[in-house]
Amino acid sequence: MSLALNSGVSGLNAHQKMLDVAGNNLANVNTTAYKASRVNFSELLNVTIKNAAQPTSSLGGTNPQQIGTGVSVASITPNMTQGNIVGTGNSLDLAIEGQGYFVLSNGQQEVYTRAGAFGVDSDSMLVDPSTGNRVQRIGNVGEEDSFQIAGDSDIHIPYGTAMPARATETVNVSGNLNSDVGVEVSQRQLILSSIAYTYGDGAVASGATTFSQLDQFSGGSLTDGTMDPDSGVDSGQFTISGYNKDGSALSAGLTFDVAAGTTLGDFVDHLNSNVLTDATASIDPNGRIQILDDESGYSRTDILLEYSAVNGSGVLDTPAYFEYEAAGGTSWSTNIEIFDSQGGKHGVSATFIRTEEPNVWDLVLANIQGDIHAVNLDNRRIEGIQFDANSGAFAGLDGSDPSQFVISFGHDPSSPQTINVDMGTVGQFDGLTQFKVASTAIAREQDGYASGALTNVSINNEGVVIGSFSNGVKKNIAMLKMAVFQNPVALEGIGGGFYLPSANSGNAIETQAQAGGAGKIFGYSLEKSNTDVASEFVNMIQAQNGFQANARTIRVANEILNELTNLIR
Repeated sequence: MSLALNSGVSGLNAHQKMLDVAGNNLANVNTTAYKASRVNFSELLNVTIKNAAQPTSSLGGTNPQQIGTGVSVASITPNMTQGNIVGTGNSLDLAIEGQGYFVLSNGQQEVYTRAGAFGVDSDSMLVDPSTGNRVQRIGNVGEEDSFQIAGDSDIHIPYGTAMPARATETVNVSGNLNSDVGVEVSQRQLILSSIAYTYGDGAVASGATTFSQLDQFSGGSLTDGTMDPDSGVDSGQFTISGYNKDGSALSAGLTFDVAAGTTLGDFVDHLNSNVLTDATASIDPNGRIQILDDESGYSRTDILLEYSAVNGSGVLDTPAYFEYEAAGGTSWSTNIEIFDSQGGKHGVSATFIRTEEPNVWDLVLANIQGDIHAVNLDNRRIEGIQFDANSGAFAGLDGSDPSQFVISFGHDPSSPQTINVDMGTVGQFDGLTQFKVASTAIAREQDGYASGALTNVSINNEGVVIGSFSNGVKKNIAMLKMAVFQNPVALEGIGGGFYLPSANSGNAIETQAQAGGAGKIFGYSLEKSNTDVASEFVNMIQAQNGFQANARTIRVANEILNELTNLIR
């Protein structure tokens, strides 16, 4: 009779644990990344009343007679399958689609979780806000830009951190240049548009306006007289440099003296009479000096003016370069914004010009906006851009000239900025091409940017923390460390959705998302509990039925014992 009582008691205990597990599963039905558990029962040791006997010559064999002593909980096993992933709208909410675990530090050891509801604390650390555990990183992502500290595996999210400006070093150009064009209608026009000369209250200057009247002249005076430096006369001088239409250097009339009565018209006359051989200078209705080639065709006309005071201290604004315009269908222009070393933004226009050589183009820096000190004439034009006559593929440059422009900006005129132009791979079609279709070539991208500050972060599928800055630039801040286990079912839960390795789980294998079976990370998302409410209700009913049945066993055994004691009355 005692066996019945013991069996009943073990059944009560076992089904009580089954109810406890089901209740805990239901309690955590909305807990982020919670893994439901199940109870497995096994019978206890049997009591043998009679052993088995083997057959004899006259009798058959007999089976053993055994009575069980009850039931025990063999295991409580977590269901480590993935829960549903739901969107949250929070960039620091993360979910894992796969077998990986996030790695965090509690200050003493690493702990593991699939609950990715992270945040940033007052020390700019990526943490689990409910515990303060710090999210860990792997690799050296972010160290080069000083977002992360070498040797420190905590993840820093430095909101508000300033990003210094980066000067543009490379511009990528791609697209097509129409092969079905000639050079006969091309005509070069240079316009001094960066200086529209005015006088008085901003009235447009004309050929009759003297240099001393110009609003652009300041800091001194101009006096009538000779240009003899020893005469004490306040005067100035233009230095002229550049190229003729055929590319030969200007060789005559390369200086022009300026005194009080010297007019813009005088200077234009000097250009026409003494400097230009195949182009004509004039003053346009906007007060700008312009130079137009006398004939159409391929042209390399270019001029740079520099003014200096011979005596006195007068200053006259002169253009950093002549703007470039080309007429006809033999040119194609593209625009892009570049940045100087202080993050200043400059709109740039460049023009492709078909040369007289078959399948050869030039690229000329046509116009630059902003504070420009000077454009190097020898590095304003990229010459000899060649294309394969058969395939139309980019064939490199014809000559030793580099594929670059050189510009001096006003904030640092002594340090010219070199801008390389990447036109693609020679023999390939990943950059410029020349096909018999409409031109589409554009400056697609450049690598400079203004200064900015970190304003937002997000995490991609590979676990890379990407910082978005106020200047529109995105930088990789860090890479999340992930871990996988040989036997994740054996992980030891320590509360809060965190686990530690056990003797049977195997040690953590460090990796990153989308590698080593860790799976893919989804930002703006969380993993839900994998508790199945319907199944848990069934488990509760089964636990209740089992408990009631075992309670009835104890009750019946007790009644029999009572009957036994009543026999002696």
